[in-house]
Amino acid sequence: MRSTVIPISSRRHSGALSFFAAIVMGSMVLVILEGAVVRATGSGAGCGDHWPLCNGVFFPHHPRLATLIEYTHRFLTGICTALLAVLIAWTFLARPRGHRARRAAVWSGVLLINEALLGALLVKGGYVENNASGMRVVMQCIHFSNTMLLLAAIALTWSWLRDRPQPAIPGNRARSAAWLALGSTLLVGALGAVAALADTLYPPISLRTALLADFAAHAPLLVHVRWLHPASALVALGCAIWLAVQTRGGLGRLVLALIGLQIFLGAMDVLSLAPALMQVLHLLGADLYWIALVVTCAAILAPRPGPQNLPSRATSAQG
Repeated sequence: MRSTVIPISSRRHSGALSFFAAIVMGSMVLVILEGAVVRATGSGAGCGDHWPLCNGVFFPHHPRLATLIEYTHRFLTGICTALLAVLIAWTFLARPRGHRARRAAVWSGVLLINEALLGALLVKGGYVENNASGMRVVMQCIHFSNTMLLLAAIALTWSWLRDRPQPAIPGNRARSAAWLALGSTLLVGALGAVAALADTLYPPISLRTALLADFAAHAPLLVHVRWLHPASALVALGCAIWLAVQTRGGLGRLVLALIGLQIFLGAMDVLSLAPALMQVLHLLGADLYWIALVVTCAAILAPRPGPQNLPSRATSAQG
């Protein structure tokens, strides 16, 4: 009779890799939050129209505040890029061919490259600072959607590197709920980026004037579409509740708790007239909810009943 035994050292090695993936995921969240600071403070052109250099140099001299904020965002992005490169290489070394964590890691790299190209396009195209054109609205939606997909790929890499058994959740209803929750949340995120941009370029004086401006005939396009974000959030809330009903487990309850927190932060953001701090906290809640949602939906759409095999050097056969 033969059995497969995974040595303690290999389990520790696997734990170190998944822990490192969590660090990469945390650094990505930090980059996203700092990007929100760049937008909220109007610092997108802090490095001029130069990319990847800042005002034509690697280290800016005598920088103004906007330059420091934009340069910090680029610096953190560089660190996250380096960490992700290490994660991809480590994943390929520690997991066998065909392991799904490898595929998620590759997608993380592809989406990160796309993220950098979109960031360069925003800067080179002048879709920063006070630009309120329709093209900036489109670019803002595309850029943040890519950011969400990138965070999702890193979250899947982390989750699948853990190689933990996942109970199967059968039924087409659960799969439909998962797809609807993912799609609606992507839409909420894209519209949320537009709403945040509207609050930055056209800061509301009071809650009443902000609500009236949303439907005023003379209002700019950004303000006109601002109401779509809370409306789509209600749809996403319904999808999340349906998903939680279908899962009936700890992950479903976590998703519900996080979207409840997110609704609360969104309400506080609106009532406080969207100050920069509340926008960042609201985005942090959105990132945490998105990570939990992606991991939950992956357990439904791509379940793993048992741990995947570690590399052959991490196993030994006993007769």
